[in-house]
Amino acid sequence: MHESTFLILTALAAQPLHGYGILQSVQELSAGDVKLRPGTLYGALDRLVEQRLIEVDREEAVDGRLRRYYRLNNAGAAALQAQAERLHRHAAAADTQLSRRLGDALSFGTVTA
Repeated sequence: MHESTFLILTALAAQPLHGYGILQSVQELSAGDVKLRPGTLYGALDRLVEQRLIEVDREEAVDGRLRRYYRLNNAGAAALQAQAERLHRHAAAADTQLSRRLGDALSFGTVTA
């Protein structure tokens, strides 16, 4: 799963959001590291709807423009949970390897950045 897909699903985990709300949430969740463009977002949303990971929750007219809200469905929640668990395992493996590296450096008296 791509990072942007993971963050979009994460943004929708708590509540339905419209496109601009998703853009803002992704930026917040990633601490500003990921800034999706609207074209990228809407392409991803269409793909996630096709994959049946999210659904259109509702549509409303705001200032003459249609605002579509999306929500995470059960399949999307399961996919997000599986990816989160996978990322946790990988992060733990990285921590273990880094600890070993630090331990080796300490035992030889050399710590380098």
